[in-house]
Amino acid sequence: MSGDETAAARGGAAEADAAGVLALLRRRGQTVAVAESLTGGLVAAELTAVDGASHAFRGSVTAYATDLKRELLGVDGALLAERGAVDAEVARQMAEGVRRALGADWGVATTGVAGPTPQDGHPVGAVHVAVAGPSNRPAAAALRLEGDRAGIRAQSVRAAVKLLFSELIATAGAQDTEQHDEF
Repeated sequence: MSGDETAAARGGAAEADAAGVLALLRRRGQTVAVAESLTGGLVAAELTAVDGASHAFRGSVTAYATDLKRELLGVDGALLAERGAVDAEVARQMAEGVRRALGADWGVATTGVAGPTPQDGHPVGAVHVAVAGPSNRPAAAALRLEGDRAGIRAQSVRAAVKLLFSELIATAGAQDTEQHDEF
């Protein structure tokens, strides 16, 4: 892990913001793309609000409708029929699908229920965020958030950025090892 990445890891949540994530991606020469459902573009907006985001941000897909998750992002139709869109594996497939579709090193996804009413048997605040990277199985986090619609969406954005940051830090050691193994 580089000195900057070690310092960022020690900084924890303070560094787990859009600027910190984009700085790590830029240093690595990597890119990110976002697939959003309940957040409706807010993760992309958070990332692109950072000056210089274009160096690492490839683009986003807001797949609010379930059929778009299948058609645009390649989420398994049988999975969607069986479990619905509010599911950890759906989030993983969305993250991998947007990474593939937009040619990014990293994919981030959000899916869930922002409210004000439950959806498909899932309570308000049931959210899944996922991150797919270049070499690992996509990571997902199941969240049970509280608050109003705007609050749940804002918390989902923070959770998605934090998960991406964590995955970037977790893979830093593996990348350093791979680089050293070449010598």
